[in-house]
Amino acid sequence: MKYVIIGNSAAAVGAVEAIRKNDQEGSVTIVSKEPYHTYSRPLISYLLCGKTDEQRMKYRPDDFYEQNNVTFLGGKTAVHLDPEAKEVKLDDDSFLNYDKLLVATGSVPFVPPTEGIDCVKSKFSFMSLDDARELESALFQKARVLIVGAGLIGLKCAEGIADKVAEITVVDLAPRILPSILDEKGSAMMQAHLEKRGLHFLLSDSVDSFSENFAVLKSGRTVPFDILVMAVGVRPNVSLVKDAGGLIERGIVTDAFCRTSLPDVYAAGDCAQSHDITTDTDRVLALLPNAYMQGETAGLHMTGEEKPHDHAIPMNAIGFFGLHIITAGSYDGTEILVTDKPACYKKLYVRDNKLVGFILIGDIARAGIYTSLVRSQTPLDTIDFELICEKPQLMAFSRAYRAEKLGRKNENHSGFDAFSKAQRADP
Repeated sequence: MKYVIIGNSAAAVGAVEAIRKNDQEGSVTIVSKEPYHTYSRPLISYLLCGKTDEQRMKYRPDDFYEQNNVTFLGGKTAVHLDPEAKEVKLDDDSFLNYDKLLVATGSVPFVPPTEGIDCVKSKFSFMSLDDARELESALFQKARVLIVGAGLIGLKCAEGIADKVAEITVVDLAPRILPSILDEKGSAMMQAHLEKRGLHFLLSDSVDSFSENFAVLKSGRTVPFDILVMAVGVRPNVSLVKDAGGLIERGIVTDAFCRTSLPDVYAAGDCAQSHDITTDTDRVLALLPNAYMQGETAGLHMTGEEKPHDHAIPMNAIGFFGLHIITAGSYDGTEILVTDKPACYKKLYVRDNKLVGFILIGDIARAGIYTSLVRSQTPLDTIDFELICEKPQLMAFSRAYRAEKLGRKNENHSGFDAFSKAQRADP
């Protein structure tokens, strides 16, 4: 059996480990645009601020490819997929034949067309190790940095460079920061925390045009800068499957086993859709644990084992300058505000007798209990939910539930383990 994997991040690792669980003889080839050993992308901001190094950023040990008998083709890009011939063409005009193919191509930065952007000489994205290296080489102590985008990518970039530049201004069209993961109160709390660290925010505004060292905003305000970082957002990298005739919606359409509409072609990670059980919708959940679990599901199915990926939820674990955030699930439900005080915020969301989402800022202890409730869709009338709200602990659950959870503690949860390590606020 010939397995080919396009991509080299969490989804690829999940697939390799799942394949090797069932098939030690088949050939496994990874094709990666980047020439580097698999690494955790969420850590590139910590690389810039000196909290980690490239060795500790590695997602698996140095001998990962050797131990799993993987042929690693780094620095190569898959440019064409022929599902009938079951072959992939690479950018060096070579071809790879496959029996089973996994597309794990991730996402690409979205840079909106803006007048004058080509005049900006010192401009960067912030998604990869190369992006971090290039940005670091441009930094200097008196630099004025303009970051376009107040989401996770833009603010992690700001944290990574804050001590290496003189001034950081963040512009975003949204009226608040981190709008995709926080409510208004949580956003205001985090904004105040970041402003204390010297960040300046220009919200409900956007860039109308650029010159080499100035941005003119829609409001008419002019912002001078020495370095520009575009962190507006990302888009799923679906071109390989789309050009081959595969079904695409928000991302690559897959079933519960991560199969695409093309025969023997699977997709996993940020390029593919998942079924969000908290909203009952199919959408891209660009999260490290989701990518790993999708890759694992695909790898198992490639070898004949059926284990559906049917419990995906949105989830974020992140920190900025020591203040931690964990969020999960949907915010469509009855709000239960548990804690609201400086640098500590807890809000739960309940719908149809189930916990469907939560926001934790500051005190994130035992967040895994809330995550488990959301993922398992446990009826709240079967537990001591009042206790869970104030002090999440297993004693609030029935004896049978505790026995089940504790009995699973030795199962393989590589995706979650990697998530907690990769997104840890202070590595």
